[in-house]
Amino acid sequence: MTHLTVKALRHYHDLGLLVPAEIDASSGYRFYEPAQVQTAQVIRRLRDLGMPLEEIKDVLQAADVSVRNQLMIAHLRRMEAELEQTQAMVASLRSLLERPSAVIAVEHRSVDRVTALAIAGHVAAADLDAWWDEAFRELDAALTVLLVTPTGPRSALYAPEYFANEDGGQVIAYLPVPRDVPPTGRAHTTEIPTTAAWYGSNSELIASYSASWSLQTGLQSAG
Repeated sequence: MTHLTVKALRHYHDLGLLVPAEIDASSGYRFYEPAQVQTAQVIRRLRDLGMPLEEIKDVLQAADVSVRNQLMIAHLRRMEAELEQTQAMVASLRSLLERPSAVIAVEHRSVDRVTALAIAGHVAAADLDAWWDEAFRELDAALTVLLVTPTGPRSALYAPEYFANEDGGQVIAYLPVPRDVPPTGRAHTTEIPTTAAWYGSNSELIASYSASWSLQTGLQSAG
C-alpha cells in the first residue's frame, strides 16, 4: 500500500517519523492503522524529491499549513538551484566535447589588497552551499546594522586543501568594505590579497583556470 520496505518502516519508526499504532510484545511485529497509509505515502514522495529525513519530520510536525509550506518551498528552491547547477555543468561538458579546441581569452591583472568583512571556516565540499548561504546572510546582516555599503561583490577564498581533501578545507567568505568595521558575531575585518578575478558561472571556471595555468606555464618556459 505504501511501497515502503520493512527496513524503511523500521528506520522511520526509530526516527519518530512513522510510529506504529501497536507493536506485538512477543514477535516485535509493527501494526499500522489505515489512516497512517497517507502519512507513509507523503514520506515516500518527499524522499523521492530528495528531502532529508529531519526536514520531512519538521514538515509532518509543522504547527500549521503556513509553516509546512515554507519548509516545502525552501526545499524546492534548493532543488531548483541544484537543477540550474546541473544544467550549467551539462552545458559546459557539451561545450568541451563539441568544441575541444576553443580558445579561451585570459587576461592576467594585478589587483590591490582589499579590506573586507569576512567569515572563515573549515568547510567540506558537500556542505559548501549551506555554509555559503549562512555566511553571507550573516555578513549582509552585519553590514546592515553597521550602516556600511559593500564596495564589491560577494567573493570567497579557498585554501588548497579544500580541493585536495575529502573533508574540505578553509574557506573565507567576504564582502569588500570601504574601511575597518567592528567585529560582529563571526564576521571580522581582514585584508584580502586579491590577485585575480573571475566573472561567470562556476561551470566555466575550471576551463578558464586551465587556460590561465597553460598561459602562465608558457610564459615561465619562455622566460
